[in-house]
Formats: sequence, C-alpha cells, structure tokens
Amino acid sequence: MSEVKKIATRESYGNALVELGKKHDNVVVLDADLAESTKTATFAKVFPDRHIDCGIAEGHMMSLAAGFAATGKVVFASSFAMFAAGRAFEQIRNSIGYPHLNVKIGASHAGISVGEDGATHQCCEDLALMRVIPGMTVICPADDIETKAAVEAAYEIDGPVYIRTGRLAVPVINDRPDYKFEVGKGIVLREGTDVTLVATGLMVAAALEAADKLAEDGISAEVINIHTIKPLDEELIVSSAKKTGKVVTIEEHSVIGGLGSAVCDALSEKAPTKTLKIGVNDVFGFSGPANELLHEFGLDGEGVYAKVKSWL
Repeated sequence: MSEVKKIATRESYGNALVELGKKHDNVVVLDADLAESTKTATFAKVFPDRHIDCGIAEGHMMSLAAGFAATGKVVFASSFAMFAAGRAFEQIRNSIGYPHLNVKIGASHAGISVGEDGATHQCCEDLALMRVIPGMTVICPADDIETKAAVEAAYEIDGPVYIRTGRLAVPVINDRPDYKFEVGKGIVLREGTDVTLVATGLMVAAALEAADKLAEDGISAEVINIHTIKPLDEELIVSSAKKTGKVVTIEEHSVIGGLGSAVCDALSEKAPTKTLKIGVNDVFGFSGPANELLHEFGLDGEGVYAKVKSWL
C-alpha cells in the first residue's frame, strides 16, 4: 500500500496565494517578518510589488491591511496564530471587523503541533478569539486540498476571514473527485450509527484513524469534517446527533471557546445530546517534537480512539 501524501497546510496556503494572485490583480499580501515560515515568501517571489513585509509589528500590519482593503484591495495578512489573533486582536476587532473590511487573516503555526517553539507560540486560543468578532468567518482546513479551496473561497467572501493553518505536514485526505468545499457546510467523511466524531483541521485525519480502530471493536462512528467553525453547519451536526445519540468534538485547540463550544451551543439549543469535547484541556503546551506532543495530549488517532472508547 502506497504511503499517504503529507503536506503542511501553511505550504498549501502559500501556493494558493500565488494561484489567486495570477487570477486577481487586486490581491495584496502582507507579512510580519515571517514570510519564510508562513510561506507568503512564495507569493513575494512571483509578485514582489504586491507583497509587503511589515516587520515585527502585527498591529501595524492589520491596520495597513485595513487601509488597503478600504481602497478596494483584497488583503491577505499573515503571521503566526499567536501574533495574528493574539497580539493584533484589537486592530482586527476595531479596524477590520467593525467596518467589515475585506481582510483575510492567514494564521499559521496554530496549536501544539508548533512543537519545539513551546507554549508561547502554541496558540490554542485563536478560534475562540476570532469566533466572537461579529461578521468574522473562521476556517480551519484539514489538508492541502481544503486549504487551497479555503483561500479561493475567502477571496469571494465579502468581509473578514480567519484561516488557520499548521506547521506540521498532515495527510491529504480530500483527494477525491467528489470533494466540494463550501463555506459553512460540513462534510460527512464516513457514515455511522453509534457515535458522531466532529473534527476540524489536522484532527480530521486523527478522527478517521480513531474511527477505524472503533470499527474493529464493533463501534460504528460517523466522521464529520467541520472546516468552517463560523458559520457552523448546525443542521448537519444536529441531524447526525439525532441519528447516533452521542457526539464527540475533536480539535487542536482549547476545549473552551472553539469547535467544541460551538457544537455544544448548537446542540444545547436544538438537540440536547451527550457530548465529549476532546482538545487541549485548559492548560498550556510545552516544547517537544510535534507528533510526540500530539500523543502526549491524546490528540493523535490512538489517543482519540482511547478517549472515545473509554467515554462510550
């Protein structure tokens, strides 16, 4: 059996920007002294006149992005998630969100899979921060194909968008002819009857692996890929919850304020369901190899399987 292709979604983001730049001359890309890491350097090599390195000044970058957007440009402003969502929150809220400007925030190096950079850079709070900004679309793609589709979709959206990408190479799971990306619409990757696994980002691959292990135990798990955290596909989640009667959310983010909270909000209102939230449990990360950290936090396929099996 051939090995599954893997690519970091930050790489996909950089490649997608180049293709977008070829189609639309109003695309401008900004970065905050991290172009080699966020992969916007790929865009800079092809379109040097449409790329600006703003230096280590994320607040300034977001304000500049707002200015460009006010003149009709579609701006992709990129940095690490910790600095984009965290350090520049006020500028995003007031200068981009409040006037509902066409700024797309490319936030890379999210979650504990940042690895050796440690707790200061392992942003597990960004989805929560971005969800609460009125009018902000929040996207967390699962793989290379989904990231490229998300960048294309973000261009078409009227208003601000937050796109979360990662440092770690992840399996390409959406390489199939029937794949369709639609903002606000989840994707059922596997039908099931006993439990619903709702995952986002790199946790989608882990959910599929866990579902395989659960199947060996005679447990039928439905797997849903929620690439759009906001707006959430409540209809799909509620429908699946009513079918299986149990829901598990899986994210490389704090269990507070992210996918799990969004799903619980929807279910508590429309279909109260027994729910387990798998993620980072209100703790900071620490330095270490990415895959070892995911295992330590129970966020690999094996860890997700063990938590779901124990809960069931």
